[in-house]
Amino acid sequence: MSTTDKIKIIGTNRKANFQYELLDRLEAGMVLLGTEVKSLRDSKVNLQESYARFIGNELWLLNCHISEYKYGNLNNHEPLRERKLLLTKRELKKLKSKLQEKGLTLVPVKIYFKTSRIKLEIALAKGKKLYDKRETIKKRDTERKLKRI
Repeated sequence: MSTTDKIKIIGTNRKANFQYELLDRLEAGMVLLGTEVKSLRDSKVNLQESYARFIGNELWLLNCHISEYKYGNLNNHEPLRERKLLLTKRELKKLKSKLQEKGLTLVPVKIYFKTSRIKLEIALAKGKKLYDKRETIKKRDTERKLKRI
């Protein structure tokens, strides 16, 4: 990213860092409807339960909740519809081969405006075990205590 790119974060998946070990991050575009874009400008998005998956040779974002636009009419979008993610063929092929490994998944981390385009940051992730999550909590608590001192 160059310094001229203006980035405004719309929404983040805060639980992704806690539940998964994020290995590799990618920036993807999204195919959206007009009312979805207007709703995203109001930051009406929830990435908590969403994930990305290959259907055929295309990458799709599933379970991402973008609220209906409050000034929309009958042509308003469906909040939980599947949205196509836009990546190059080389990136798609690379991701598909990495997903063949056991235990890896694609998790959306954040959604943001980059200049006038809406981008989604997805991460190749591996699920954490319970003891890894406990270790993360301990690290967070010790860092908090050190900041207080």
